[in-house]
Amino acid sequence: MKKNVLIIGAGGVAQVVAHKCAQNNDVLGEIHIASRTVSKCEAILESVRKKGAMKQEGVLAAHALDATKSADVADLIRKTGAEIVINVGTAFVNMHVLDGCIETGAAYIDTAIHEEPDKICETPPWYANYEWKKRDLCAEKGVTAILGAGFDPGVVNAYARFAIDMMDEVKSIDIVDINAGNHGKYFATNFDPEINFREFTGVVYYWEDQQWKETTMFASGHVWDLPVVGPSQAYQSGHDEVHSLATNYPQADVRFWMGFGDHYINVFTVLKNIGLLSEQPVTTAEGLEVVPLKVVKACLPDPASLAPNYTGKTCIGDLVKGVKDGKEIEVFVYNVADHKEAYEEVGSQGISYTAGVPPVAAAMLVASGEWDAKTMKNVEELDPKPFFSILDRIGLPTRKRIGGLHGEDTAWDA
Repeated sequence: MKKNVLIIGAGGVAQVVAHKCAQNNDVLGEIHIASRTVSKCEAILESVRKKGAMKQEGVLAAHALDATKSADVADLIRKTGAEIVINVGTAFVNMHVLDGCIETGAAYIDTAIHEEPDKICETPPWYANYEWKKRDLCAEKGVTAILGAGFDPGVVNAYARFAIDMMDEVKSIDIVDINAGNHGKYFATNFDPEINFREFTGVVYYWEDQQWKETTMFASGHVWDLPVVGPSQAYQSGHDEVHSLATNYPQADVRFWMGFGDHYINVFTVLKNIGLLSEQPVTTAEGLEVVPLKVVKACLPDPASLAPNYTGKTCIGDLVKGVKDGKEIEVFVYNVADHKEAYEEVGSQGISYTAGVPPVAAAMLVASGEWDAKTMKNVEELDPKPFFSILDRIGLPTRKRIGGLHGEDTAWDA
């Protein structure tokens, strides 16, 4: 049984991960958290102590780390004795952290696809450009690496696998992410603004008719009538899980839809059209070189600061269509989360909560051996049922509707 966890990152998602690891430290052992700015790690640990989140007495320690240096990552893994690394830092460090895990044999879990600062929306399947190149090495060394184990990607991949397992043939997977909450700010993003905007400024890739197709952001919209949040406008967006699901289920159309209001679209469009969302450096009249996207990030609220006043709910799920016993079948698998409840429990808003709880569930399954695959896996390649069982218990219950969006609502195991 694996023990001792190293959390890399100190943002809103890392706060959720730290709280949930503390609540389950009887399974996960010592808890270490590392970031370039150690004071942010200390603040997270203080919030864990204030909430009395530790299930039992144990180690709760902060460390300074430059996660772009794989040798430093490996050194810290050895120093802490961590056997599981949960990487919730910026997507720019993924490959460096993965290399540190491969060197030491520690299990690796992340929540997003690797990105390079000077590249946006890379050619599909994106995972093949980075992480999957290390798959054979992970297998050779017996290193468990679970990719994209947040909510989307992550839980939605498990939803797809769960629904497909109920079918004889899958025809389509539509992932829908609606945040019906209100943070009260004029404009803000729910997670790292730099990563958020990068998702939406390039080509939108999707898989249809067994081939990759392209569109642009906000070009393809649809109103989805989801549980609790009701009819919501969403737009087809590029997203991590499309790249792995299309590879593992090439016979199915795979699309990702995210909800946006008119105000977000208007502000985003202005920022993009005047060049403020560019990742390429520009030189000011004073001779200063700046990256416009980083300037915008510096001007916007820290996503973690949204939590105290956030209200409303999220609904994220998969509508999967296929054939069972010669008949058409639709299955909708989903979760509803509440921003206020998330803040009251762990001090974070609902988007951070939905992203941070799943990698802890994954870590618990690695610790128990159920997901200790000794190789690299995307979430849909693993048994979803033990994952759902833990998620039900630690804060993100799964629901299903046979018959599509308006079918009868039941627990996933009903």
